[in-house]
Amino acid sequence: MKDAILKKLGLQEVPSIQKRDLENMVIPGHIKNKYLSMLKLHKERRKRSLPSLAGILRGIPGNADISGEILYTDTTRQQLLFDMEARIPENSEVTMAELKLFKKAPRKLPLTERKSLRPVHNARVSIYWVEILENGSNRTSLVDSRLVPIHETGWKSFDVTQAVHYWSKSNRQKPMYLEVWIDGERPGSYATEMAKSIRFTSQDPSDKILGKPELVLYTLNLEEYGSRGDCEKNMAKANSVCCREEYYINFRELTWTQYWIIEPAGYQAFHCAGNCKQPKRNYGYGERTCAAVESAPLPMMYLVKRGEYTEIEVAEFPNMIVEKCGCTMDNISVV
Repeated sequence: MKDAILKKLGLQEVPSIQKRDLENMVIPGHIKNKYLSMLKLHKERRKRSLPSLAGILRGIPGNADISGEILYTDTTRQQLLFDMEARIPENSEVTMAELKLFKKAPRKLPLTERKSLRPVHNARVSIYWVEILENGSNRTSLVDSRLVPIHETGWKSFDVTQAVHYWSKSNRQKPMYLEVWIDGERPGSYATEMAKSIRFTSQDPSDKILGKPELVLYTLNLEEYGSRGDCEKNMAKANSVCCREEYYINFRELTWTQYWIIEPAGYQAFHCAGNCKQPKRNYGYGERTCAAVESAPLPMMYLVKRGEYTEIEVAEFPNMIVEKCGCTMDNISVV
């Protein structure tokens, strides 16, 4: 993986980036928007690859909506906590997770549109997964962002599937923390001021129950449907046939990526495992081995050293996620 990333960037070795390079770092708006655009396309590809049979995506019976607690809130930020204990059934996989926030009508009408400025109709609402570190500090990862109309009211949904996957790979004994950020739809004080018109019920101390933030989980029951070519859990590898096995890569724990790669915090890469039947006659192609036959790219945000300056860039790296495994000959490249 390291060689593939370096080759994509045209580098011979990993840049020497220290923790101090991240201090006071601000992600430019055009870089953030580029990453969000790539992330949206990535999610659409992933959704198309999921089974489309009715009933595959189902809310967890009795626990479809998990109410969240508000730990902190002001006009532009709020931190939410969700108790995830026993929420995901055994032998199931979370295929989609939605955060639902109820948007109230503006308490007062937004500022009168200024003729000299472009009108502002939306605010950008971003959702971050919050990792609580051992030293008590926080580290965030962007999981979804969308424009929300200022004048509309009602439930607004955000895709937080990636946050649930992050949580499941960190510490499932602890709650899941999310942060909601409300910013202007574009740079400038006017858009920032208009964004303050966005109010969710959880931002008002008088809203005790109605419209509390909700987390909706959708799961794939592996016993009912099967694993779509994935390895069965707890199966002895010596007896298994070629299949796709879960393999999570945590960028925050790898020494060469923890400061270099900003987003994502990690991802499910998968890898191929198991045995392949060999033909009785060898035709010069070598043994059949279990390898990736389909793969998908991964959008990433990373730091680049240019002399004494550190810059942020975004790119999509190919062949980072194994989509399908199969038995191939040693001398035939299939990816």
